This record gives sequence, C-alpha cells and structure tokens, in this order.
Amino acid sequence: MVAPVGTGSRVAHDRAVEQMRRARAGAGRVQLGKPSSNLFRFGDRDTGRGVRRLDTSALDGVLEVDPQARTAQVQGMATYETIVAATLPHGLMPLVVPQLKTITLGGAVTGLGVESSSFRNGLPHESVLEMDVLTPAGELLHVTPDGEHADLFAAFPNSYGTLGYAVRLVVELAPVRPFVQLTHHRYTTADAAATAIEELSGSDADFLDGVVFGPGEQYLTTGRFVDAPMPGARISDYTGQEVFYRSLQRRPVDHLTVHDYIWRWDPDWFWCSRAFGVQQPLVRRFWPRRYRRSDVYRRLVALDQRFGASNRVREALGGTAEEMVVQDVEVPVERLAEFLEFFHEQVRISPVWLCPMRLRGERSWPLYPMEPGRLYVNVGFWSSVPERPGDRWAHNRLVEEKVAGLGGHKSLYSTVHYDEDEFWGHYDGAAYRAVKQRYDPDGCAPDLYRKVTGR
Repeated sequence: MVAPVGTGSRVAHDRAVEQMRRARAGAGRVQLGKPSSNLFRFGDRDTGRGVRRLDTSALDGVLEVDPQARTAQVQGMATYETIVAATLPHGLMPLVVPQLKTITLGGAVTGLGVESSSFRNGLPHESVLEMDVLTPAGELLHVTPDGEHADLFAAFPNSYGTLGYAVRLVVELAPVRPFVQLTHHRYTTADAAATAIEELSGSDADFLDGVVFGPGEQYLTTGRFVDAPMPGARISDYTGQEVFYRSLQRRPVDHLTVHDYIWRWDPDWFWCSRAFGVQQPLVRRFWPRRYRRSDVYRRLVALDQRFGASNRVREALGGTAEEMVVQDVEVPVERLAEFLEFFHEQVRISPVWLCPMRLRGERSWPLYPMEPGRLYVNVGFWSSVPERPGDRWAHNRLVEEKVAGLGGHKSLYSTVHYDEDEFWGHYDGAAYRAVKQRYDPDGCAPDLYRKVTGR
C-alpha cells in the first residue's frame, strides 16, 4: 500500500476527524466548509449569510491506494480530481467518476453521482466497502453493508448530509488502459436512440453516454479502453481551443487519453461555458486555460444568483426574467422517447445529456428506489427559459410531474418543488424517518425534505 498524494498519515487524519467531531457536537446548524460546491440550490453558502462551517481542510486527500486489492482509502472531502490523480499512476480509477472535477467522494455517495460507466458499474455508493460517518450528534461510526450500522449504510445515499458526513471511505477501483477510443452514433429519432441504448448497454463497451441536440439529432457515444490509437489517428485535446461536445457532430471516431476522457466534460461544464462566451474563439483564446473549469463557472453562476444580475439586465432591456432549469432525472429506458417528446415541447432546452445507468448489484437503496436490473437513462439539462408570468418555477414543476408519471426519479442537488407528502412518497419517508430517529434523535440536522427545499 502507498500514500501517493502526501496528505498526511492516518494519525493526522484521526486528529482532524476528532477536531471536526468536537466542533460538530452541539453546534446546531452547520455546513461543511468546502471551497466549492456543485449544488444548484443557492442558499446560505452562496449568499454569505452566517452559518457555522466545519473545517474540512485536513480531510481532502487520499490516504492510500492498494493496487493489488484495487481499493483506495479516501478522505470524505477529497475531490475526484484528487482521487484520479492518485489512482491513475497505478493504472486504476474509481468505478464511476462523476463528470466534474470538484465533486467530492463524500458528496457523490451522500448525494448520488452518475457517469458513462454507470450502465455497467452503477452509482458511486455501490463501490463503497466501508466508511466512517460523523453523525449530526457528533458521534463517529464505522459503517459497513452488513455491520451494526447497516441501516445507515443503506440510507446514506441520497441523504445529503442529513444523516451525517462520510469522513473516510474505502472504495473499489477498476483497471484502465492508456487511451479511450470513442465512436459516435447518430440517430434521427428518440425511439431509435432508446432502442440503441438497450442494445449497446449489452455490448462490450466500457463507456456509454449521449447528447441530444434536437428531436432529429441525437448521438450515443461508446468508449473502449485501448493501448494505443488506431494507426494514423489523432489524439484529441479538448482543454484548448476545441470543445468536446461539438466533436460528436463532426468526428465519428475519436481518441483521448484516459485522463482527458475522464475530464472531457469539465473544461466547458458540458456546454454551459457558452453562457460566458468561452466557446467563442476570440474569448476562448484569452480566457486562461486554468480557468476553463466547472468550479469557476459555478462560482460565476452563484454570484449571478446572489445579485440577480442577469435577470435585472434582461428586464432593463425590456425582456423577460428567466427560470433556471437545472436538473438531472432518471427515467426507464422504455419511457425515454416519451420524456424527450414532452421536454422538446414544454421546456425546449438543448443540448441534453443522456447517461444510461443500471444498479450494479441486486440490492436497492431506500432513499432512491431504483429497481435492480432495470435500465434507466439519466437525462441532464442545465440552462434557463423565460419565466411564465406569475409562476417562477413552472417548468421545474412540469418536469417533476412528468418524471413521476413515467416511473422515474429526480436528483436533489438542484431546486425541489414537491409538497411534503409527495416528496416522501418518492423518497421513502418511512425508511428515512426510522434511520433519522436512530442517528439524529434530537434533530441536530434538518430532515431531508427541509434540507433540499429550504422550507
């Protein structure tokens, strides 16, 4: 076993956890003091209002990597950027690496995560072997799938910190090869794309995702590990002047290093960098490469939300304020075409990301009740649309209603508009309340509904 990133010994880790435990116990309302966030529920963290923040600066590294066992021992606030940097030198990566560099392992496990390996490897929490959890009451627990706290292990995914914070996790790793060969397949109808997703999910591909540019233009991308590009093939670099998602339309076959494949979406935050002009060649040339990152763009959006700048400008110019529609939803693959038809008619945002996903194991997870063995498609859309007069969140509620009607789910990292009874019907209120009562009987942390709705 090796300690590859120099983040300190286990003794230093234990000391930092004890300091955090003491700070948490009896502290009332707190937040993790992380330097960045990938949530799109803009609250106290972004507005600057005073909420006590727990110091996590000593809990953001990889403690060790075991190449033989293919596991890593990781601190909960370590970003996937840090984890990948520690594991790739050993020819390994996490089974699922969410798309953005500053997503933390603890955040992905308590808040869910998905990427192009999810059709094969499920969700990040399914590769967790054990974890240490700091409860809202300040108790440190060792949590495993079948131990004394198995109920907490099962309920932790999608609990968003309301049952505690994971401060140390042991996760499985997967072997990699130096390059990923991409093949982009175009489909002219959503029905054809959905059928192809079912077929490709049974292939030998290592990765599978897609992009919808419009009702008549959808692409699915299969990725396969290779030791070297095909003879004469170029190795692409989308951290410079080129933008990855545009390559789907003009480059049927592509090659990336495994590192650049893992982070292919981050330099342009998928396609959302266009809102800042970063995809314009002249702007891109002078926008420093080190600032072409998702966390930089997210900070700019947070500033805009804090001061309402963009809507003020729109209204000053005689336009209409816009509703932010930033969501990831999962629908069964057989209902994908129906959802996309609704989406093109009622919301009209493009592009849209498609990411097939299936639970890796036979167990289900109570707070996000997907059926084991069933193929779903994550649909991600991140933009804004003109507000409907008198109804600030009309489009978001339409999406929630449609997803529920199709037997799907929606992630909770962004705005949530369900009423309380409907919310707990979707996210197993009975199971949540039982675990909440055991591990936070005094309500030191808000319950999940209040956490994600701010009510």
